Amino acid sequence: MSKTTAPASSTMTTPAGDRAGVFTGRARGARVALRAVQVLLALFYGIASALPKLMAHPTAVESFDRIGWGSGAMYTIGALELAGAVALLVPVLQSVAATALAALMVGAFTVQVTACDGQNAATPLILIVPLALIAWTRRAHNRELLRLLGRR
Repeated sequence: MSKTTAPASSTMTTPAGDRAGVFTGRARGARVALRAVQVLLALFYGIASALPKLMAHPTAVESFDRIGWGSGAMYTIGALELAGAVALLVPVLQSVAATALAALMVGAFTVQVTACDGQNAATPLILIVPLALIAWTRRAHNRELLRLLGRR
């Protein structure tokens, strides 16, 4: 018995709602890799960063007390990080979420340099790089978001 198979295609059409056209295998791989980075960042912001703040973990409380901001700022930043983490996973919000989280990281870098003597100042800078890449790559969704917001 012989097997008849169709030749493997190196192109794939975009899912409904995305820009029209075809993607090569390399472009599809880049899209999958970018999506994996988004998921990892969402997990990081949701679990490793927001959760300790929202649960008032002693290390988070001590950090915010040390810089003189208190629990109100800790809960606010935790909520913003959690909202950004969830929004990174929603296609129409991905670019806006990445931009907002990058802006939050600029603030975190500034606080690290000024109030914490530069301890862990590299972490926010490192996180800005993939966030900027996501914001730029997913920027086409901004048009759809504006269209949805204008519908009200």
